[in-house]
Amino acid sequence: MIKRILLGIGSALFAVLAFGQSLPDFTELAEKQGPAVVNVSTTQVIKGQGFTHSFPFDEDDPSFDLFRRFLPHPMPDLPREFKNQSLGSGFIISADGFVLTNAHVVDKADDVVVKLTDKREFKAKVIGADKRTDVALLKIEAANLPVVKMGDPARLKVGEWVVAIGSPFGFDSSVTAGIVSAKGRSLPQENYVPFIQTDVAINPGNSGGPLFNMKGEVVGINSQIYSRSGGFMGLSFAIPIDVAMEIQDQLRASGKVSRGRLGVLIQDVTTELAESFGLATPEGALIASVEKGSPAEKAGMEVGDVILKYDGKPIGRSSDLPRLVGSTKPGARATVQIWHNGSTRDLAVTVGEMPDEKAVAQARHGGKGNELTANRLGLVLSELSAMQKKKTGLEHGLLVESIVSGGGRTDLRSGDILLSLISKGVQTELKSIEQFNGLLTQFDKSSILTLLVLRGEARVFITIRGVGDK
Repeated sequence: MIKRILLGIGSALFAVLAFGQSLPDFTELAEKQGPAVVNVSTTQVIKGQGFTHSFPFDEDDPSFDLFRRFLPHPMPDLPREFKNQSLGSGFIISADGFVLTNAHVVDKADDVVVKLTDKREFKAKVIGADKRTDVALLKIEAANLPVVKMGDPARLKVGEWVVAIGSPFGFDSSVTAGIVSAKGRSLPQENYVPFIQTDVAINPGNSGGPLFNMKGEVVGINSQIYSRSGGFMGLSFAIPIDVAMEIQDQLRASGKVSRGRLGVLIQDVTTELAESFGLATPEGALIASVEKGSPAEKAGMEVGDVILKYDGKPIGRSSDLPRLVGSTKPGARATVQIWHNGSTRDLAVTVGEMPDEKAVAQARHGGKGNELTANRLGLVLSELSAMQKKKTGLEHGLLVESIVSGGGRTDLRSGDILLSLISKGVQTELKSIEQFNGLLTQFDKSSILTLLVLRGEARVFITIRGVGDK
């Protein structure tokens, strides 16, 4: 009996020692790489309208709760202009002052300040920002700065240790660690980034900071978290550094990013769809619609075709295609292998150019370039113009311009048209943004509502759970 106890204690002690020896030491990494990580603070001047009937903040802004709690009835004599400040992270990629961060960190900022670990502060110029990948390039006037080393995300393995350094909640130079949970992860409305998923503790303020491997090399930019509370819940997502560096090359050269496009609406191939189309395996991107006059139409692609390969690269999931096409230089020729009527075909296509987001927004608003804000669902909406009504044959509807923070809770996409809202058996046609936002105030976190949506030429019902902040 005593022998068994001693053997058990010995085994447990060996396991503890073995486990303890296997834990990595992050001290050298933090010491060497920390100086190249910076704090990015932004200031946005917001102009109000006297604030007599509304708050000067979006509902997603932390300041909104402060105003709602302490100023339930805003006074007319509040200032018509105030400064909204926010914090993020970044890292130095060149000794002469180029800094990478997230596009959402500097979005709409009037002033951007970069603070180094040695307490020096520099006013930064935004060279360019790409919202589709959430990458921004900054420049500060300095020399002989510490620089990060670049790694290869392709060599990352699931289960490998990684480290984040940033400024969560404004706490500079905070170091957190975890493992790679998954690679090539696709997120709703994020078609151009194969995210690295980790369980590294990432919180507000970490955005734009580097993700290091154990060699001290940057393998990603911390960009998003999945959270029901706004804080860390074990699901963090980073932009692979090779993707970010390709974007910064274009931003540094021209201040903008050019992307290729085919002009198709695609969806995943399910097991059932694969069987009905005669495919041996459920892979590829099924073409649901083809834009008239697009490169895809000119190449001979049709609705019902399945894209299996793009320039020799297999399309395992539909989300693979936008990344490959987007990284193609507009005007270049590519070979697309499709599954058409039970057999494969190779089509040559001249890749078009994806219009930038400002041009898309202005085109949808008749060139006016109106500034739109997101509602409590994270949806940026616009009312249909006369031209859009004529083109779609609709008398009413709300166009989804884009989906921002918080919009991941829905299956909606940019370009969808919201037709009506259904709740508890009552269907209400949606005729204005004001009406729709007013309807949303009737729902709380436990509510369920359904939207009738026009997507392309098809009408679909999309259910949303947990609406609003009540």
